[in-house]
Amino acid sequence: MRNADAMVAAGKSVGEVLQALEVSEATLSRWRSQYGGMKSEEAKRLKSLEEENNRLKKIVADQALDISMLKEIAKGN
Repeated sequence: MRNADAMVAAGKSVGEVLQALEVSEATLSRWRSQYGGMKSEEAKRLKSLEEENNRLKKIVADQALDISMLKEIAKGN
């Protein structure tokens, strides 16, 4: 994101920036809306937190499945 803004400020067209970064205009727009006012450290922290959140959600889903299976087994006994 910062690279794109720097390239545009240096006088490159948006098309040249998209080609240099090898992204679509939609991707650049999404990056701007998602990470627009963030510094790179903040964006890295956000990405790290999102990854941790996804990992924890998977753990909870696995535990819920285990509980559900144990309940089904307990019904049979």
